[in-house]
Amino acid sequence: MSTTPIAAPEGARIEPPAAAPASPTGAPASTAPLPTEPTEGPVSTAPLPASPTGPPASTAEATGGTAPEQRIRSFHPRRGRITVAQADAHERLWPTYGLEVDGRPLDLGELFGDPDLPVVLEIGFGMGEATAGMASAAPETGILGCDVHTPGQGNLLGMIEAEDLKNVRIANGDAFVLLRDMLPPASLAGLRVYFPDPWPKKRHHKRRLIQPGFVSLAVSRLVPGALVHCATDWEPYAEQMLEVLGAEPTLKNLHDGYAPRPAFRPMTKFERQGIKKGHIVHDLLFEHL
Repeated sequence: MSTTPIAAPEGARIEPPAAAPASPTGAPASTAPLPTEPTEGPVSTAPLPASPTGPPASTAEATGGTAPEQRIRSFHPRRGRITVAQADAHERLWPTYGLEVDGRPLDLGELFGDPDLPVVLEIGFGMGEATAGMASAAPETGILGCDVHTPGQGNLLGMIEAEDLKNVRIANGDAFVLLRDMLPPASLAGLRVYFPDPWPKKRHHKRRLIQPGFVSLAVSRLVPGALVHCATDWEPYAEQMLEVLGAEPTLKNLHDGYAPRPAFRPMTKFERQGIKKGHIVHDLLFEHL
C-alpha cells in the first residue's frame, strides 16, 4: 500500500544499495510483503513530472536548517509507470496542492488557508486511497501527505479533484527534512505511518523509518493529545514499532500492545489482497502526552 519516504533521522546521505526494495508494504515473516501497487489505466509516454526528494541533509544549513549529520535514508525513491490521467492531474493540480520539501520553514495555516485547522502528517500514502477516504470522512482535519512516488501523487491529486477535497496537501521529498527543518514544534495534531517499507533483510533494518531518533523528532512536532498511528503487516517490524514507540517517554500506548483495527482507517484493495493471502495487519495507537 505505501511508498514511503518517513523514520530515520528519517550530514551526507547514504543512498540505499541499487538492489534495495522499491518500498514494499510489508507482510508476515512467512510470506512476501504486499505487492507494489500497480498502475491502472493507459500509461503515459510523456516524461514523468519532476519528483525531487528534497534537499540532502548535508545542505540543511544552506536552507536555514540544522548542521549536517550522518544519516541513512529510510526510503528508496521510485517513479514507476504513470498513467495519462495521473500525469495530467499532477501537471494541473500540483501548483495548488503540492509542495517540495526544500528545507524552508512551512506555515501550515497559510498552506491550508485556515490557521485554526488541525493538521495530521501522513508519511507514505501509496496511491492515496486511504488518504482521500480519511480526508473525506473528516473535513475538519487537514492531511499533509508526504511521499516521493510520482504516480501515487498524481493518483491522489486526481481524487482530490474528483471528490472536491479541500483539506489535503502533498509534500514531495524526505519526511525527515520536512519534520526537522520545515515544521515547528507543536504544529501537528497527529502522525500516521501506514505500511512503511519493512526493509526485511537484517542488514537493512537500520533503514526502517520507525527508529528512536525519528520518533523523538516526530513527537517534538506534535501537540499534546496528538495521535500517533502506525500500521504494518510485517510481524518483525510491528514488534520493533511496539518497542520503539513504547520506549518514547512522551507517548502513551492506548491499548495493551497492539490496537484493534480502528474504523477510521480505510482498508484499501491492496490491503484486502494481502489479508486474503494470510497477512496479519497490526495497528499501533499512541497518544502524545
